[in-house]
Amino acid sequence: MGQTIAEKVVSHHAGRQVMANEIAIVAIDGAMATDATAPLAIKAFREMGGVRLWDPSRVVLVIDHAAPAPNEQVSNLHALMRAFGREMGCVLYDVGEGICHQLMVEYDHVRPGQIILGADSHTPTYGALGAFAMGVGSTDLAAAWLTGKTWLKTPASIKIVLDGTLRTGVSAKDLVLFLVRQIGADGARYQAVEFTGSAIRSLSLASRMTLANMTAEMGALTAFVDLQGLDLPYRFDPIHPDPDAVYSVVYSFNVDHLLPQVAIPHAPSNVVPIDEVAGTPIQMAFIGSCTNSRLEDLRAAAAVLQGRKLAPGVRLIIAPASRQVFMMALQDGTIATLTESGATFITAGCGPCVGTHQGIPGNGENVITSTNRNFRGRMGNPHASIYLASPAVVAASALRGVITDPADVL
Repeated sequence: MGQTIAEKVVSHHAGRQVMANEIAIVAIDGAMATDATAPLAIKAFREMGGVRLWDPSRVVLVIDHAAPAPNEQVSNLHALMRAFGREMGCVLYDVGEGICHQLMVEYDHVRPGQIILGADSHTPTYGALGAFAMGVGSTDLAAAWLTGKTWLKTPASIKIVLDGTLRTGVSAKDLVLFLVRQIGADGARYQAVEFTGSAIRSLSLASRMTLANMTAEMGALTAFVDLQGLDLPYRFDPIHPDPDAVYSVVYSFNVDHLLPQVAIPHAPSNVVPIDEVAGTPIQMAFIGSCTNSRLEDLRAAAAVLQGRKLAPGVRLIIAPASRQVFMMALQDGTIATLTESGATFITAGCGPCVGTHQGIPGNGENVITSTNRNFRGRMGNPHASIYLASPAVVAASALRGVITDPADVL
């Protein structure tokens, strides 16, 4: 019987042939934790008697969720991470370097075919590179820090075939919001999602990261985006599924006529075409998060706002994915365009997305955001309403003061 990509990657790391639903112990290629999860992992590591990491060069710590620290308690947790990093000699990205998933790809901590653990639910993002990447709890991560191994139940796989061409103003975010609606919040629970089809082959790495990232909102354990058409700065051997691989379900969609999509409060799967919510007033707009804060996202917003001003009473907050993204946007004029429109830039990091600081909405406010979750209270205020959309939709809405299709203003 043929194998899916997930089965092939797990088999390679387990040293034997493994099929879906089999338990396997596998060697890992890397492990990542953030300031939201690393302090608990450090505590668990100590309690397990840990004195050294299995491979410090493959352990990455990122201070990004509440950075710079908004209070004394968080600052002390950051200090704990820095001290642990110095003692263990592992990799640590400090305040302002960027968002964990962006840095893992940007600094080459992930490559195709690897198994990566991340103490963060959006770790499947690395599926854009063909890696088996999954989120784990802090205790499981601590055990992996000690041994360089983990256990898992090999996931069954869902295949999604996407053909056609995205229209102008429609992006990977619209595509994945549409898919979350079709598959549902639990539709891919503990499964691997394989994306393939002609619509995938023209997507950039950044867009593929957006696709893989939001499989977490379908309940997926991991994801793989077909590597056809992806240009990487090194040679790699893509892993393809066998022709007779078995899938739990296969979805096929043509995206030629897909409209911009919006997830309405209070679930990422509450997705509607934009024409059903166009005209809804908004008071705050945010472009950021591990889903949509890369250079192409900032450029998409700048293309909408070029030479224009934000609507009165609307604030647009932008957190670039990383310092490197910010510098590239600074050099090509994107930062100037967005700043002149009235946008406010904050430190590269996760703050507003997870509601820790730097962009908490007020009571009764509507927020349109490029992030990945709109659960009640997600951005720090349970009395606000969050709408998820692409960066172009966020920018067009900030321009008009109401939810707006970017096609109406481009």
